[in-house]
Amino acid sequence: MLKDYPDILTPKDIQKILCIGINQTYELLNSGRFHVVRAGRSIRISKTVFLRWVKGQ
Repeated sequence: MLKDYPDILTPKDIQKILCIGINQTYELLNSGRFHVVRAGRSIRISKTVFLRWVKGQ
């Protein structure tokens, strides 16, 4: 699953994977449901962390 994506995902990657709008994507990333890394205005998430969340772990 998600072999074509890098190990570190961007909000655009999350948007494409979940087929949701960009506003919903940022709401999800800011919800605290999983750990995100912020560097300035950039947000990144580990693909491993994201996959665990998708699987409900």
